[in-house]
Amino acid sequence: MESTLTEERNPLTRDIDTLPTLDMLTLINAEDQKVALAVREELPKIAIAVDAITARMQRGGRLIYIGAGTSGRLGVLDASECPPTFGTPPELVVGLIAGGPAALTEAIEGAEDDREGGATEIAELDVNENDSVIVIAASGRTPYAIGGLQEAKKRGALTVSIVCNRPSPLEELAEIGIAPVVGPEVVSGSTRLKAGTAQKMVMNMISTAVMIRLGKTYSNLMVDVQPTNVKLRQRARRIVAEATGLDLRRATEILSVCNGEVKTAIVAALVGISPELARIRLYETGGYVRKTIG
Repeated sequence: MESTLTEERNPLTRDIDTLPTLDMLTLINAEDQKVALAVREELPKIAIAVDAITARMQRGGRLIYIGAGTSGRLGVLDASECPPTFGTPPELVVGLIAGGPAALTEAIEGAEDDREGGATEIAELDVNENDSVIVIAASGRTPYAIGGLQEAKKRGALTVSIVCNRPSPLEELAEIGIAPVVGPEVVSGSTRLKAGTAQKMVMNMISTAVMIRLGKTYSNLMVDVQPTNVKLRQRARRIVAEATGLDLRRATEILSVCNGEVKTAIVAALVGISPELARIRLYETGGYVRKTIG
Protein backbone atom coordinates (compact mmCIF):
# COMPACT_ATOMS: atom_id res chain seq x y z
CA MET A 1 0.00 0.00 0.00
CA GLU A 2 1.33 3.44 -0.86
CA SER A 3 2.41 5.76 1.94
CA THR A 4 0.01 8.43 3.18
CA LEU A 5 0.87 11.92 4.38
CA THR A 6 -0.26 11.09 7.91
CA GLU A 7 2.34 8.31 8.07
CA GLU A 8 5.27 10.28 6.67
CA ARG A 9 8.22 11.41 8.75
CA ASN A 10 8.25 15.10 9.70
CA PRO A 11 11.61 16.65 8.72
CA LEU A 12 11.13 19.46 11.25
CA THR A 13 11.05 17.12 14.24
CA ARG A 14 13.82 14.62 13.48
CA ASP A 15 15.88 15.86 16.44
CA ILE A 16 12.97 16.33 18.86
CA ASP A 17 14.34 13.75 21.27
CA THR A 18 17.52 15.81 21.76
CA LEU A 19 15.82 19.11 22.60
CA PRO A 20 15.36 20.75 26.00
CA THR A 21 11.78 20.32 27.19
CA LEU A 22 10.69 23.90 26.47
CA ASP A 23 12.12 23.73 22.95
CA MET A 24 10.37 20.41 22.41
CA LEU A 25 7.03 21.90 23.48
CA THR A 26 7.63 24.99 21.35
CA LEU A 27 8.11 22.76 18.33
CA ILE A 28 4.93 20.80 19.06
CA ASN A 29 3.05 24.05 19.51
CA ALA A 30 4.36 25.39 16.20
CA GLU A 31 3.07 22.27 14.44
CA ASP A 32 -0.30 22.55 16.18
CA GLN A 33 -0.74 26.07 14.84
CA LYS A 34 -0.95 24.60 11.36
CA VAL A 35 -4.16 22.77 12.27
CA ALA A 36 -6.52 25.75 12.38
CA LEU A 37 -5.18 27.00 9.05
CA ALA A 38 -5.76 23.60 7.46
CA VAL A 39 -9.32 23.52 8.82
CA ARG A 40 -9.95 27.04 7.51
CA GLU A 41 -9.24 25.82 3.98
CA GLU A 42 -12.13 23.37 4.34
CA LEU A 43 -14.74 25.84 5.65
CA PRO A 44 -16.75 25.96 2.39
CA LYS A 45 -17.18 22.19 2.45
CA ILE A 46 -17.93 22.19 6.17
CA ALA A 47 -20.68 24.75 5.52
CA ILE A 48 -22.18 22.55 2.80
CA ALA A 49 -22.14 19.61 5.22
CA VAL A 50 -23.82 21.62 7.99
CA ASP A 51 -26.68 22.73 5.75
CA ALA A 52 -27.18 19.25 4.31
CA ILE A 53 -27.16 17.60 7.74
CA THR A 54 -29.54 20.22 9.15
CA ALA A 55 -32.03 19.64 6.33
CA ARG A 56 -32.07 15.92 7.02
CA MET A 57 -32.36 16.31 10.78
CA GLN A 58 -35.31 18.62 10.26
CA ARG A 59 -36.95 15.67 8.51
CA GLY A 60 -36.32 13.48 11.54
CA GLY A 61 -32.91 12.12 10.59
CA ARG A 62 -29.96 11.32 12.80
CA LEU A 63 -26.29 12.30 12.78
CA ILE A 64 -24.02 9.26 12.97
CA TYR A 65 -20.25 9.28 13.39
CA ILE A 66 -18.23 6.17 12.56
CA GLY A 67 -14.50 5.59 12.84
CA ALA A 68 -11.71 3.52 14.36
CA GLY A 69 -9.08 4.28 16.99
CA THR A 70 -8.58 7.97 17.77
CA SER A 71 -11.02 8.96 15.03
CA GLY A 72 -13.73 6.73 16.43
CA ARG A 73 -13.15 7.93 19.98
CA LEU A 74 -13.49 11.55 18.88
CA GLY A 75 -16.76 10.76 17.11
CA VAL A 76 -18.16 9.05 20.20
CA LEU A 77 -17.03 12.01 22.31
CA ASP A 78 -18.81 14.54 20.11
CA ALA A 79 -21.98 12.44 20.06
CA SER A 80 -21.95 11.96 23.84
CA GLU A 81 -21.69 15.70 24.47
CA CYS A 82 -24.78 16.65 22.46
CA PRO A 83 -27.45 15.52 24.99
CA PRO A 84 -26.20 17.59 27.96
CA THR A 85 -25.25 20.58 25.81
CA PHE A 86 -28.18 20.75 23.43
CA GLY A 87 -30.87 18.63 25.08
CA THR A 88 -30.93 16.06 22.29
CA PRO A 89 -32.10 12.48 22.88
CA PRO A 90 -29.15 10.04 22.93
CA GLU A 91 -30.32 8.32 19.75
CA LEU A 92 -30.23 11.55 17.70
CA VAL A 93 -26.43 11.87 17.50
CA VAL A 94 -24.68 8.51 17.58
CA GLY A 95 -21.02 7.50 17.67
CA LEU A 96 -19.80 4.13 16.38
CA ILE A 97 -16.25 2.90 16.98
CA ALA A 98 -14.53 -0.19 15.61
CA GLY A 99 -14.34 -2.77 18.38
CA GLY A 100 -17.31 -1.38 20.28
CA PRO A 101 -17.33 0.39 23.67
CA ALA A 102 -14.23 -1.47 24.87
CA ALA A 103 -12.23 0.31 22.17
CA LEU A 104 -12.81 3.63 23.93
CA THR A 105 -10.24 2.75 26.57
CA GLU A 106 -8.06 0.08 24.95
CA ALA A 107 -6.77 -0.90 21.53
CA ILE A 108 -8.84 -3.65 19.91
CA GLU A 109 -6.43 -5.31 17.52
CA GLY A 110 -7.72 -5.82 14.00
CA ALA A 111 -11.01 -3.99 14.55
CA GLU A 112 -10.14 -1.19 12.14
CA ASP A 113 -9.48 -3.74 9.38
CA ASP A 114 -13.01 -5.17 9.63
CA ARG A 115 -14.76 -3.68 6.59
CA GLU A 116 -17.80 -5.89 7.12
CA GLY A 117 -18.00 -4.77 10.73
CA GLY A 118 -18.44 -1.15 9.68
CA ALA A 119 -21.16 -2.09 7.21
CA THR A 120 -22.93 -4.26 9.76
CA GLU A 121 -23.05 -1.53 12.40
CA ILE A 122 -24.58 0.94 9.95
CA ALA A 123 -27.11 -1.69 8.87
CA GLU A 124 -27.99 -2.50 12.50
CA LEU A 125 -28.89 1.17 13.03
CA ASP A 126 -31.32 0.87 10.10
CA VAL A 127 -29.77 3.96 8.52
CA ASN A 128 -31.99 5.62 5.90
CA GLU A 129 -32.15 8.56 3.52
CA ASN A 130 -32.92 11.06 6.29
CA ASP A 131 -29.74 10.20 8.19
CA SER A 132 -26.28 11.73 7.84
CA VAL A 133 -23.23 9.55 8.33
CA ILE A 134 -19.86 11.19 9.02
CA VAL A 135 -16.98 8.80 8.46
CA ILE A 136 -13.74 9.74 10.22
CA ALA A 137 -10.28 8.38 9.42
CA ALA A 138 -6.98 10.23 9.47
CA SER A 139 -5.57 8.21 6.57
CA GLY A 140 -8.83 8.05 4.63
CA ARG A 141 -8.17 4.33 4.06
CA THR A 142 -9.47 2.54 7.15
CA PRO A 143 -11.43 -0.56 6.01
CA TYR A 144 -13.95 -0.37 8.89
CA ALA A 145 -14.74 3.23 7.94
CA ILE A 146 -14.94 2.43 4.22
CA GLY A 147 -17.37 -0.43 4.92
CA GLY A 148 -19.58 1.86 6.98
CA LEU A 149 -19.56 4.56 4.33
CA GLN A 150 -20.43 2.15 1.53
CA GLU A 151 -23.36 0.73 3.50
CA ALA A 152 -24.60 4.24 4.34
CA LYS A 153 -24.47 5.24 0.66
CA LYS A 154 -26.36 2.10 -0.32
CA ARG A 155 -29.11 3.09 2.11
CA GLY A 156 -29.39 6.61 0.71
CA ALA A 157 -27.90 8.48 3.68
CA LEU A 158 -25.86 11.64 3.29
CA THR A 159 -22.20 10.65 3.56
CA VAL A 160 -19.47 13.01 4.78
CA SER A 161 -15.80 12.13 5.26
CA ILE A 162 -13.33 13.83 7.59
CA VAL A 163 -9.81 12.75 6.67
CA CYS A 164 -6.35 14.30 6.75
CA ASN A 165 -5.04 13.06 3.41
CA ARG A 166 -5.91 14.13 -0.11
CA PRO A 167 -6.66 12.22 -2.24
CA SER A 168 -8.04 9.27 -0.30
CA PRO A 169 -10.56 6.47 -0.87
CA LEU A 170 -12.96 7.85 1.73
CA GLU A 171 -13.02 11.34 0.22
CA GLU A 172 -13.62 9.85 -3.22
CA LEU A 173 -16.53 7.75 -1.94
CA ALA A 174 -18.21 10.39 0.23
CA GLU A 175 -20.78 12.85 -1.06
CA ILE A 176 -18.99 15.63 0.85
CA GLY A 177 -15.27 15.27 1.49
CA ILE A 178 -13.63 17.38 4.21
CA ALA A 179 -9.86 17.04 4.30
CA PRO A 180 -7.82 19.36 6.53
CA VAL A 181 -4.31 18.38 5.42
CA VAL A 182 -2.16 19.01 8.48
CA GLY A 183 1.01 17.30 7.27
CA PRO A 184 3.22 14.71 8.98
CA GLU A 185 2.91 14.36 12.73
CA VAL A 186 5.49 15.44 15.31
CA VAL A 187 5.90 11.73 16.11
CA SER A 188 5.58 9.86 12.84
CA GLY A 189 2.17 8.24 12.40
CA SER A 190 0.77 9.41 15.75
CA THR A 191 -2.47 10.75 14.32
CA ARG A 192 -3.90 11.47 17.78
CA LEU A 193 -1.88 14.69 17.43
CA LYS A 194 -2.51 17.15 14.56
CA ALA A 195 -4.88 14.90 12.65
CA GLY A 196 -6.96 14.19 15.75
CA THR A 197 -7.03 17.87 16.66
CA ALA A 198 -8.20 18.78 13.15
CA GLN A 199 -10.93 16.13 13.23
CA LYS A 200 -12.10 17.33 16.64
CA MET A 201 -12.23 20.93 15.40
CA VAL A 202 -14.29 19.97 12.35
CA MET A 203 -16.72 17.88 14.39
CA ASN A 204 -17.07 20.71 16.93
CA MET A 205 -17.98 23.04 14.07
CA ILE A 206 -20.45 20.66 12.46
CA SER A 207 -22.38 19.61 15.54
CA THR A 208 -22.44 23.12 17.01
CA ALA A 209 -23.53 24.79 13.76
CA VAL A 210 -26.18 22.15 13.11
CA MET A 211 -27.60 22.57 16.61
CA ILE A 212 -27.67 26.34 16.19
CA ARG A 213 -29.57 25.88 12.92
CA LEU A 214 -32.01 23.57 14.74
CA GLY A 215 -32.79 26.29 17.31
CA LYS A 216 -30.81 24.79 20.16
CA THR A 217 -29.37 28.21 21.02
CA TYR A 218 -30.75 31.70 21.48
CA SER A 219 -28.05 34.19 20.62
CA ASN A 220 -24.97 32.35 21.89
CA LEU A 221 -26.75 30.81 24.88
CA MET A 222 -27.34 27.05 25.08
CA VAL A 223 -31.03 27.28 25.86
CA ASP A 224 -31.68 23.53 25.55
CA VAL A 225 -29.13 22.70 28.25
CA GLN A 226 -30.34 19.93 30.55
CA PRO A 227 -29.83 21.00 34.20
CA THR A 228 -28.90 17.53 35.45
CA ASN A 229 -26.25 18.51 38.00
CA VAL A 230 -25.29 21.44 40.21
CA LYS A 231 -23.06 23.08 37.60
CA LEU A 232 -25.69 22.81 34.87
CA ARG A 233 -28.46 24.06 37.15
CA GLN A 234 -26.35 27.12 37.91
CA ARG A 235 -25.68 27.56 34.19
CA ALA A 236 -29.40 27.34 33.43
CA ARG A 237 -30.13 30.13 35.92
CA ARG A 238 -27.41 32.32 34.42
CA ILE A 239 -28.70 31.69 30.91
CA VAL A 240 -32.22 32.77 31.84
CA ALA A 241 -30.84 35.86 33.57
CA GLU A 242 -28.63 36.75 30.58
CA ALA A 243 -31.41 36.23 28.05
CA THR A 244 -34.06 38.17 29.94
CA GLY A 245 -32.09 40.85 31.77
CA LEU A 246 -33.52 39.68 35.09
CA ASP A 247 -31.46 39.36 38.23
CA LEU A 248 -30.37 35.87 39.22
CA ARG A 249 -32.94 35.56 42.00
CA ARG A 250 -35.88 36.38 39.72
CA ALA A 251 -34.49 34.21 36.93
CA THR A 252 -34.27 31.31 39.37
CA GLU A 253 -37.88 31.81 40.41
CA ILE A 254 -39.16 31.82 36.83
CA LEU A 255 -37.06 28.81 35.92
CA SER A 256 -38.53 26.93 38.90
CA VAL A 257 -42.10 27.78 37.85
CA CYS A 258 -41.23 26.51 34.35
CA ASN A 259 -40.02 23.14 35.69
CA GLY A 260 -36.41 23.91 34.83
CA GLU A 261 -37.17 24.43 31.13
CA VAL A 262 -34.81 27.19 30.04
CA LYS A 263 -36.55 28.03 26.76
CA THR A 264 -39.94 28.14 28.43
CA ALA A 265 -38.64 30.44 31.16
CA ILE A 266 -37.06 32.84 28.66
CA VAL A 267 -40.17 33.09 26.51
CA ALA A 268 -42.49 33.41 29.49
CA ALA A 269 -40.37 36.23 30.92
CA LEU A 270 -39.76 38.14 27.68
CA VAL A 271 -43.28 37.87 26.31
CA GLY A 272 -45.03 38.09 29.67
CA ILE A 273 -47.09 34.91 29.33
CA SER A 274 -47.68 31.77 31.36
CA PRO A 275 -45.37 28.76 31.12
CA GLU A 276 -48.19 26.80 29.49
CA LEU A 277 -48.67 29.37 26.74
CA ALA A 278 -44.90 29.71 26.32
CA ARG A 279 -44.66 25.96 25.69
CA ILE A 280 -47.43 26.14 23.10
CA ARG A 281 -45.79 29.01 21.24
CA LEU A 282 -42.42 27.28 21.30
CA TYR A 283 -44.04 24.17 19.85
CA GLU A 284 -45.63 26.23 17.08
CA THR A 285 -42.25 27.66 16.05
CA GLY A 286 -40.39 24.37 16.27
CA GLY A 287 -38.59 25.38 19.46
CA TYR A 288 -36.89 28.50 18.11
CA VAL A 289 -36.78 31.10 20.89
CA ARG A 290 -36.01 34.01 18.56
CA LYS A 291 -39.00 33.19 16.33
CA THR A 292 -41.24 32.73 19.35
CA ILE A 293 -40.50 36.10 20.92
CA GLY A 294 -40.23 37.94 17.59
